[in-house]
Parts: sequence; C-alpha cells; structure tokens
Amino acid sequence: MPTTPPGPLLGSGRRADVYALDEGWVLRRDREGGGDAAGEGAVMAHVHAHGYPVPRVRPTGSRTDLVMERLSGPTLLQACLSGTLDPAEAGSVLARLLRRLHALPALRSTDPAVRVLHLDLHPENVILTPDGPRVIDWSNTEEGDPALDRAVSAVILAQAAVAGDHLSGPARTMLTALLADASPLTRPALTEALRRRSADPAMSRAEVELLGDAEELVLSHGQTS
Repeated sequence: MPTTPPGPLLGSGRRADVYALDEGWVLRRDREGGGDAAGEGAVMAHVHAHGYPVPRVRPTGSRTDLVMERLSGPTLLQACLSGTLDPAEAGSVLARLLRRLHALPALRSTDPAVRVLHLDLHPENVILTPDGPRVIDWSNTEEGDPALDRAVSAVILAQAAVAGDHLSGPARTMLTALLADASPLTRPALTEALRRRSADPAMSRAEVELLGDAEELVLSHGQTS
C-alpha cells in the first residue's frame, strides 16, 4: 500500500488516521506502523458473516492499512452529548452489542466457552447509522472469556465517570445501565481488565491514576461475582 495519504483525512484516533477513498470506502492507517490489519479484517469479516453489525472490509495484505465500508452517523457518545439519545439507553446498547457478539462462534478456537472479544467497546466505537448501530475499531480483538470483554467496557466507562469532567455524568449513567443489563462480571476478569488498561501505552498517566477509583465504582454496583 502507498505511504502517501490516499484521500482527505476524515478523523484521527490515538493510534490511527482514517482517510476517504471514495463515497463508499475509507482507509484506516496505523501511524506507528504496527498493528495487524489483516487479522483485524479477518475477525470483522467473520462476525459480519454471522450477522453482527460491523463495517464490511476489503483485504489489503497490509499490517497497517485496513479498507472498510464508509459509515455515516454520530457515535453513541455524540448522540448522548447532543441530547438525541439518553445515556441509560446508550449503556443498554453497549450491553446488547456485547451479548450479540458473545453469542457468535469463535473464528479460530473450537472451545465452546471461547468467543470473539472486542476489548474496546465503548461509546466512541459505536456508530449510529441509519441502519442501526455498527461497531468499529477491532484493533484489540482476541478470543477468550466474554467476561473480560464486559469488564473492559465497564472499566472504560468507570474511568470516564470518575474523571470529574463533562463526560462523567453520562458515563456513570451508561455504566449503571451496562452493568444492570449484562451478565455479572467476575473478579478475575475485572482484575485483568484493570491490568490491561494500566499497561496500555496509549493511556496517559492521569488516566492510569483513575483506575483505582474506577475499580471501586464498578464494585459498588454489586454486579461482580
């Protein structure tokens, strides 16, 4: 794939930039030259084939470049902040998306207890398209225990809830709805989710320092077994 930008820059995340290719497709390029776009695309194609709401993908043969369907609509977070979606409903949407994902068979493992995990499902990774919510950014995807996926989403929301900024109130409401509408978290899964968040190089020191309070908030809901 070429290293020059293929089209207009549409957006940037912590690790990647998204460029327009045409009206129907975009290219997401990892800025650090890492990642596994081919593996990520294979997982997205797998869950799409089973009816899960993700963008369609096209193979590129690249570790850094992923070509996928161009989506239109606000993120779940944008819809909440604009007042078009209640944060409690947003939390329930996340819970339903996790349940749907964990009902699908794994791509590689034959263990019936193992499922595809997103491991970064939060309100900025859900696009509310005219056809319904679609889940993006599968760069953290693995196969394993669904409890870990739920715990990661809970910790992400809890971090936002204890940050003390304009997102804290909506995030707290989303967390309550997520935990009320999902299977109980396990302590081992919560511990592993906290460990992974702490070790994430994309996390700032301030974000890492919120993890203790985030853990207490998750445990305070009494949904951990």
